[in-house]
Amino acid sequence: MNDINTKESLPYKRVLLKVSGEALMGKGSFGVDPEMVEMVAADIAHVAENGVQVCLVVGGGNIFRGVAAATKGMDRAQGDYAGMLATVINALMLQNALERRDVGTRVMSAIHMASIAEPYIRRRAVRHMEKGRVVIFAAGTGNPFFTTDTAAALRASEMECDALFKGTQVDGVYSADPRTNPDAKRYNELSYTEVLTRDLRVMDATAISLSRENALPIIVFNMHAPGAFSAVIRGEGAFTKIVES
Repeated sequence: MNDINTKESLPYKRVLLKVSGEALMGKGSFGVDPEMVEMVAADIAHVAENGVQVCLVVGGGNIFRGVAAATKGMDRAQGDYAGMLATVINALMLQNALERRDVGTRVMSAIHMASIAEPYIRRRAVRHMEKGRVVIFAAGTGNPFFTTDTAAALRASEMECDALFKGTQVDGVYSADPRTNPDAKRYNELSYTEVLTRDLRVMDATAISLSRENALPIIVFNMHAPGAFSAVIRGEGAFTKIVES
C-alpha cells in the first residue's frame, strides 16, 4: 500500500465512506467475513492516520433487508427497523477492527441504544472527527422507508464532508451490471441529473437528489481490493465521480 505523505497533499479534509453490508460478506453469501472487515478497517485506518477526517455509514444487507422481507409479507416498517439493527452489528464489527489498530472510533446510532452506541448528535460527531476519531453512523436515518444510501447522503451533508465515497463490488458506475453484461459501459464522470434520468441506480433517487441539492460529490469505487479507499482518496485507480455538470 502506498503511503499518503501529508494532509496538505490531499484534496479532502473530511469524507464519508458508505460501506454496504454486502461488501462485508467478502466472498460469502451471508453474514460477515472477518478477513474482509480487517481489510476494510486497515484501509480506513491508513486514511485516518494520515490526516483525513473519516466518518462512515454502514449498510446491513448482509444480515437482513427490510425491503426483501416486505415482499414476503412482513410489515415494511418493522422490516426496516430490523434492517437498522443489522447495520448496528456491522458497525460494531468495524469499530472493533479499527480499535484493534489503535484508531479511536465512535459508533453513533440514530436509534437510542445507550449501552452499545452513542446517540447521534451532530455537533458531537463533528467534535469526534476534529479529535481524529473515526465516526460510524449506524441505524440509517432512524426512520423506515429510507435506505442507508440516503442516510449516507444526509450524514455527509450534515457533517459538511468534501465528498461521499461509496464502496461497491464494481469499479464505478456502469450502464448495466458488468458482472452479467460484458457490453456494459463504465462512466468516468456523471452528473446527478444523468444518474437519475438514465436510472443507473448506483444510489437511490433520494440520496442522489439530496447530494445534488448540497453539491456533494459522490465517488463510486470497488473496495474489494486492499488499499482501494486510500488510492481513490489520492485520485488513483478506477472510479466514477458524480458531480454537477
